[in-house]
Amino acid sequence: MLVTAQDNIHDYTAEDVAQIVAAAQSAAEQASEQYVRDVLEGSDNFPCGFAWVELDDVRGNTRVGRAFKALGFTKIGKSLHWQNPGRLRVQNVDAKYAGAAAAVNVLRGYGFDACAADRLD
Repeated sequence: MLVTAQDNIHDYTAEDVAQIVAAAQSAAEQASEQYVRDVLEGSDNFPCGFAWVELDDVRGNTRVGRAFKALGFTKIGKSLHWQNPGRLRVQNVDAKYAGAAAAVNVLRGYGFDACAADRLD
């Protein structure tokens, strides 16, 4: 059953958050794999680095925040972070960022203030 977008992000249940994260992870995996296939032509080339998703409007001590943390998000500063949401086992930062950006699109569709970030290694 698909989750319906809520007017207030704090109205989501833990089950809703799990479904949203699963949808975001699926989108991230597809985008990362497509980047490796289409842009890198199947090779893990070019710059190495890290990419992640940041949630800026979810506090870790709320019901929704605890649900995200239970799914692997970590509290860094004032944001919840999700490292390598595409779970792609490559070093290419651009492929990882493609996955993070796809996950952000899904999260934003459910009303979350999300952004993708990266850094070179």
